Amino acid sequence: MPTSVATHASLLLKAAAAKPFFSPRAAARIHAPAPSPHPPPPAGRRLPTTAPALAAAARRFRWPSAARGLCAAPHSGGEAMGSEAGVGARKRPVPAVNGLAKDVPAVNGMTKEEPATAPPRLLTLPTVLTIGRVAAVPLLISTFYMEGPWAATATTGIFLAAAVTDWLDGYIARKMQLGTPFGAFLDPVADKLMVAATLVLLCTKPLETSLLNDGPWLLTVPSIAIIGREITMSAVREWAASQNSKVLEAVAVNNLGKWKTATQMTALTLLLASRDPSLPAQGALAAPGVALLYVSAGLAIWSLVVYMRKIWRILLK
Repeated sequence: MPTSVATHASLLLKAAAAKPFFSPRAAARIHAPAPSPHPPPPAGRRLPTTAPALAAAARRFRWPSAARGLCAAPHSGGEAMGSEAGVGARKRPVPAVNGLAKDVPAVNGMTKEEPATAPPRLLTLPTVLTIGRVAAVPLLISTFYMEGPWAATATTGIFLAAAVTDWLDGYIARKMQLGTPFGAFLDPVADKLMVAATLVLLCTKPLETSLLNDGPWLLTVPSIAIIGREITMSAVREWAASQNSKVLEAVAVNNLGKWKTATQMTALTLLLASRDPSLPAQGALAAPGVALLYVSAGLAIWSLVVYMRKIWRILLK
């Protein structure tokens, strides 16, 4: 024991003997030397006292296995607490993210947490546009039965805006990767509501033109074909969703369905615009509108047949 340490120890013992502030048993413990966990150095070998000798002894020193994990340096590469290197490095559980718990090794005594993935947003810009189309259906019906020079123009403008947003929301969802399952469900519903409402309105209040006065059924036949096809396809897609993935891929939207939607929107826009007295060529828009409506009805029936053939081939395999 160095001389300075022995001197301090003797002073403490003398002070305790003069005025005891702990029990005699504790004093006996102080007098008794604590057992050393390491064997004493062999006889004739002196302990290092200089700084270089102490550094060399520290490098040669081996920690016991029980204390190695607690006292090793965090960056020494041994089995230290908080060290990634070394066998048996401790891991701390990370709070569950989206219902899944992951064990990530602790780094320097701190838990390394992975960033939580944010849940998908419900109201993205394409979904807001789709909800706007659904909300525009009652407004379309109200302006259709209103009287006044601006009513027909407002009805045509509402339907035209709905047709533009039908293309715009899909473009934004693909371009900016803002598609959501709710938006994918609501988009065809909004289209069918707008188209079916417009067809029913045109059939209940026909245009006052010579073409439709001679044949009032000209709008009824394609309207029944289009609405019937949409109801059938909705039921088929709902059934396909409960089947395997091959059946679901068979009823996915194809180019024929896109052309059908484009011709429907164009035909209905022309038929609504033919009711507007402010347009100079009001009567000339009815004939191409009716013709395009028959084209869209033919495409609707054709696409239904194509979908059913694909499903039939898959079911026969």
